[in-house]
Amino acid sequence: MENITKEKSCAFYASDYHFEMISLPYISKGMDENKEIVILTENDLKDTVNTLISKMNLQEEKREKILSLDWNNNDLKKFKEISKKTKEDVDMIIFVKGKQNYIKNINKNIEKWVVTDKHVKIIDCYEFFEIEEKIDEIAKKYDKVLGTCKM
Repeated sequence: MENITKEKSCAFYASDYHFEMISLPYISKGMDENKEIVILTENDLKDTVNTLISKMNLQEEKREKILSLDWNNNDLKKFKEISKKTKEDVDMIIFVKGKQNYIKNINKNIEKWVVTDKHVKIIDCYEFFEIEEKIDEIAKKYDKVLGTCKM
């Protein structure tokens, strides 16, 4: 029988730039593996990611692919896309970035919109300063805690 559970990971960030620096290696690797990347974010990140990418030594093609992702807060549009892609059995990595309550609500919505779990990896990204007292408790609920890695 096929494994139909989704993989759940988490990460902790101190600022939008920090989130982007942590997530970019995973985004890049996912792109290399032809996975669909979705970023559900409580606040728009287009400006900060543009600034960060402009300072990185990346191949032009990779730079364009990363910048072509939707880094803005438009959850409804993204949920519709997630639902469509999961019906097509597209492998997907979903980053959920924001405060604890936002992450909780988004994960409830993912449960409603995602038809099948077998092709979905969710990475919940918590704002460190909001949850620093509960970081160990939160981390224990996940399969993996992401750190930084090379691109």
